[in-house]
This record gives sequence, structure tokens and C-alpha cells, in this order.
Amino acid sequence: MTQEILINVTPQETRIAFIENGVLQEIAIERQRSRGIVGNIYKGRVSRVLPGMEAAFIDIGLERAAFLHVSDLDLTPEEKQTGVETTPPQIQEILRAGQELLVQVIKEPLGSKGARLTSEITIPSRYLVYLPSGRNIGVSSRIEDEAERTRLKRVLQEILTEQSVPGGFIVRTAAEGVDAESLRRDMLFLHKLWTDISDRAQRVSVGRLVHEDLPIVLRTLRDLVGGEVEKVRIDSRETYHRAVHFAERMEPDLLPLLEHYTGERPIFELYNVEEEIQRALERKVPLKSGGYLIIDQTEAMTTIDVNTGAYVGHRTLEETIFKTNLEAAQAIARQLRLRNLGGIIIIDFIDMQEPEHRQQVLRALQKGLERDHAKTKVCEVSSLGLVEMTRKRTRESLEHVLCQTCPTCGGRGSI
Repeated sequence: MTQEILINVTPQETRIAFIENGVLQEIAIERQRSRGIVGNIYKGRVSRVLPGMEAAFIDIGLERAAFLHVSDLDLTPEEKQTGVETTPPQIQEILRAGQELLVQVIKEPLGSKGARLTSEITIPSRYLVYLPSGRNIGVSSRIEDEAERTRLKRVLQEILTEQSVPGGFIVRTAAEGVDAESLRRDMLFLHKLWTDISDRAQRVSVGRLVHEDLPIVLRTLRDLVGGEVEKVRIDSRETYHRAVHFAERMEPDLLPLLEHYTGERPIFELYNVEEEIQRALERKVPLKSGGYLIIDQTEAMTTIDVNTGAYVGHRTLEETIFKTNLEAAQAIARQLRLRNLGGIIIIDFIDMQEPEHRQQVLRALQKGLERDHAKTKVCEVSSLGLVEMTRKRTRESLEHVLCQTCPTCGGRGSI
């Protein structure tokens, strides 16, 4: 599997295309006037506590108050232990109106909803995630080799003892096979960064930004997984030099991957990326066999309908349906990433009589989702032949980023 990343920079926006085997799999867009705020740390003030919702509204200086649920509160061990049963304490016992606290954005403001917050601060670097208030060492579940997991935990424990760094750490997937010195460098960098953030938090006023996450290009370089990416092409000289400087300082192994694209053709024409983006905004997705998908986004959920269309097969009806559903499962996994669809997703595959066929289609969908960076959960095929799944949503979908509601019909699309 060959992977390439194309980065297109204009004064208005930065677009990043993730290519696998010559096919666009994912697109990330960040506009200058509305940069993403996920990962940013703010000094907030509690504006309202809502006991009935086990949540609070926090003023962090944005247009809409942000939302903090009791499950996202960073509780001390004493607060967690409320008697024999491990029932969490009531939110009104922990927060009160006017209280100041340090919070981090975990979900962008979506539609009419404000940003979602946590008070459990996490700071990522190339190989580690630092949890200042944590106590344990965790390892990414995507590192499956048990011996490697044990080695990483042991190395980190030794460095923690030697450096006496407080807090907990999670080892990221990119750390697989990495030497102790690189992990030590990452750990010390994160500890110093947290010290700077803590100092700044003391000085800034309420409702102000304390720490901003990296811009999208540098964030992409930081989060590159493993050695699968062969090339990162950037069409802006200034951004390319910034990326080189970042790699020299943070991760020299990335330097050979970086390339300044100076070709005649726009960079997104290399793999027909512009055409693919246009197709990703359409409701109908054709399949190679002649079948097609219909994708509808609503406020509550996204629905995907699978149809055989012009595909009539060669043998039996059941075989035709099975082949269409298999192809659809792979296409759906790609479309979810490409369109950045999140929340509840209902897939209406064509009804299959054979239980084995249903299992194979479900396995094909799960296998296709393995490469997805967003967390997904897929349920069994229901009695109605529907597959229910969820995909973690932290940012707006591609349609919401690139399109706006039609002023004539108000988004109804019908007269």
C-alpha cells in the first residue's frame, strides 16, 4: 500500500489530500477565517451549571458557550471515590457558576451546538500523548505485538523514574519500534510544554486562549502513522520551509518525505483530486458493477442506501445481491472517510437470505474501516437488514465545510 499526501496552500485555505494507491481517501480543509479549535486549551469560566443534564456551560470567549459534561471532568481520586459504589459525583458538587478552570476543546462547534470540552488535558507529540493529571502508562491498541507493547511500557517507566516527570503517558501507534532516546526526547519536550502552558494559564484572563494546537500542515506531519507514507508534496514554498524546520526540530526522519511541488499543473490535478471532491458532494455514488449508493445527511443521522441499479449479475439473484453488497461495503468505508461523516450512520444493504453472506459483508465493512483514523463502532445486521454504526465526529463534514444551505428552499431541496 503506497500512501502520498498532497498539500495545497492558498491565502484563503489549506487543503490536504490523503492518497492511497493513487486514489483519494481523505480530504482535510482549514480556512484562514475559521481555523479549527480542537486541541486548543482555554481558560474558561462556568456560566451555568445544569444538574438535570449533568453538564455545565463554559464561557471560553467564543460566540456560543461551550459544553462540558460530567464524564469529561478531570476528577481527583478523592472525588472519584464517593462511597462503596463508584457512582460519579453530581456536577453541582464539583462546579459552581463563576468558577474558573482550564479546559480543552474535543469537538468543534457543529451546527447550532457549541464546542464540546474536557478538563482532562491531553498534549500530543509525535510518539506520545501526555496526560498531566494521569498516573498510568497506556499503549495504543493498534500496536498488537505483545512483546513490543511490553518493551514500550518498560522503556517509558525507566525514563519516568530517571527524569521524575509527573503525570501519565499514552504511547502512540507511530512509536512502534522507536528507540528509547526518541521517546525520552518526546517526553521531556511535552513536560516542558506543559510547564509553559501552566505558567501562561496563571497569567491570562478568563475566556482567553492559553495554548493553540499546531496548524493543520504541521499537525498532519506530527500525526503521520508508521512508515507507510512515501511522499508529502507541498505546493507552497513558505509552507514547505516551515514543514522542513518543524521536521528538523521534532522528527528528522520525516525530512526525506518532504518535497516542494513546482509542477506546471495544479497539485490537486495529479490524482484527479478536484473531481473526487466534487463527486464526494453528490448524493449518488456509482459502483463499478453498475450498482449505486444514495447518501443522505440529516441533523440526526446519515443514511446510506445500497441499490443494484444496472447490475443484473450472471448467476442467481442472491449472488447478484451479495456481490453488490460486498462492493458497496468497501465503497462505504471510503466514503465515510472522504466525506468525514460522523455520528449515527444507518446502512441499508440489499436484503440477503444467507446468514454467511450477511457476515461476509459485515466483515468487509469492518476491514474497510480499519484504516480509518476516526473511531468507529459497527453493530450486527438488524432483523430489518440494517447495519447501525457510529463514527466519532470532531469536525464538520466535507459538505458542511464546502457548501451552504440554499437560500431559496432553505435546504429542503423540493418545491
